[in-house]
Amino acid sequence: METADILINLLLFLFLPLWGIAGFVDWCCHKATKIEITSGVKESLMHCVMGIQIGIPIILCLTFRVNVLILLICFAALILHELVAHWDVNYAQNLRKISIWEMHAHSYLATLPLYLLVIILVINWEVLLDLVQFNWTGQLHFEKLDFKPGGSGYLPLYLAFMAVACVFPYLEELIRCLRKMNSVKLRINE
Repeated sequence: METADILINLLLFLFLPLWGIAGFVDWCCHKATKIEITSGVKESLMHCVMGIQIGIPIILCLTFRVNVLILLICFAALILHELVAHWDVNYAQNLRKISIWEMHAHSYLATLPLYLLVIILVINWEVLLDLVQFNWTGQLHFEKLDFKPGGSGYLPLYLAFMAVACVFPYLEELIRCLRKMNSVKLRINE
């Protein structure tokens, strides 16, 4: 087995699922601290934004050949994710208790995207060199992969796992926060 294949399997079968598990643990911590009555909709929206910021590059890397355009999107997403993550914790820290479990989940959620990107860069070293040397000709488009990373069933299975572990829980969190906000507004207007 080639080193690149080992790294791809590490991404697919360890780091990507671990990111979903950390996201679920984080959601459990939010639920335990009753986010809907503490930091509310604003923080919940930040969580949704961060999931989208990392989800887009993951899906792009699983469906398209990594080229300069994909790397630019990955770098932009990582930087924006870090900014929102800092904004999120800064906002929430004075409004609700952030437990040791949530801090551990955050450490995974903050570092795994970096590790994912570093491994993608190692696997696609020539593309990284093209990026830094501004050799971008022919690399600013989406080119479908001619193979399915992890096999034909991996992407649907991973998306289903992420829907159950992260998408549905964070949507539930947002709905819970919106309901609480609306019930408070109704009581104020009475």
